[in-house]
Amino acid sequence: MKATGVVVEYNPFHNGHYYHLQETKNLTNADCVIAVMSGNFLQRGEPALLSKWKRTKMALLGGADLVIELPYAFATSHAPRFAHGSISLLQALGAESFCFGSESGDISVFNKTHDSLDSQQDAYQSNIRNFISDGFSYPAAAAKAYKALHTHLPLDLSKPNNILGFEYIRASRELGNNIKPLTIKRKNADYHDVVLGKGNIASATAIREAVFSEDMSKAQNYMPDFTYDLMVEDQQEKGTLINWERFFPLLRYQLLSSSPSEINGYYEVEEGLEYRMIEAIKSSDSFKTFMTLLKTKRYTWTRLQRACLHVLNKIQKEEMQKLLESTPAYIRVLGMTEKGQEYLSSVKKSLELPLVTTVSKHDFPGLRMEAKTSLVYAQGSLVNKISAEKEEFNTPPVIVKS
Repeated sequence: MKATGVVVEYNPFHNGHYYHLQETKNLTNADCVIAVMSGNFLQRGEPALLSKWKRTKMALLGGADLVIELPYAFATSHAPRFAHGSISLLQALGAESFCFGSESGDISVFNKTHDSLDSQQDAYQSNIRNFISDGFSYPAAAAKAYKALHTHLPLDLSKPNNILGFEYIRASRELGNNIKPLTIKRKNADYHDVVLGKGNIASATAIREAVFSEDMSKAQNYMPDFTYDLMVEDQQEKGTLINWERFFPLLRYQLLSSSPSEINGYYEVEEGLEYRMIEAIKSSDSFKTFMTLLKTKRYTWTRLQRACLHVLNKIQKEEMQKLLESTPAYIRVLGMTEKGQEYLSSVKKSLELPLVTTVSKHDFPGLRMEAKTSLVYAQGSLVNKISAEKEEFNTPPVIVKS
């Protein structure tokens, strides 16, 4: 069987994601689409809107055949490690290709950009460090570093999906170029759009804004019916859909009850950020207020949110760095269709990584971190907290039959 891969968060699954999956199938003619999906916490430093299990079901109903989990360490890391973990899992599962959405939509432009940088890596990395020392965020520094080497830019590295695509291809090259990169141009909505536009495609950001600031039904036109139904279902089960405000009291407690040295021990808290966090939290009655006070030119909103996640989950620098030194150590299956089951059966004996379907039967540092952070995520529920806490350990892979 021929497999292709996508890297996703589905927060939540919307019409743009459906378009991406259908175009991926058309482009690759694959028998099986493997989705590497972030779990309860995401790369932008946010808790997922609803549970990983509901988002897995969305993925399967929307066209994916096999959903595997990107471990917390990679799912909440900066773009290079996020990409490296994702592509390594797709490669471990035998995918022949991977397909990502981008503002460019032209894979040759991505390849040309990498080819041109291969001979200038030292200068490129040096430029990045210099721009970061000047106070620019990593994405801005990377874009400026590239521009400093080239007067003509074939790829706009200021665009978020172009940046991720660039990192996916870099990861693929570092891992031996065994998996072919493909891209599809993003349709209609911009990644950072915060309002619902015309048509039936909007960014996940705009959909989340609508969900939390208005009647959720106003976002219904921008997502498949099954997404809306599963969101209503999750809201009923947990009493709420999840966002950062649900965890703000816990974060506030962590920061006010910890010493600066303790906070500095958490991953991505660097260069005195702990003092700024402590001062900002004292004047904040919401997560949004806290972030507005915390924000600086040097750090992106996303970078700061990730630091907050690691403080919330008490993720130490040393434990995170150990996990990020290599690729993920296991393949955790979150869900599959009949076609996904068939593909998994066909490659199972040749897999070099252990296959995890029942967490209690395995003991990996990454799985222990997943269990710990999932317990924290469950505290965002308004009702049925105990039930939410048990989801990580008791939920079998989601099966969707055709």
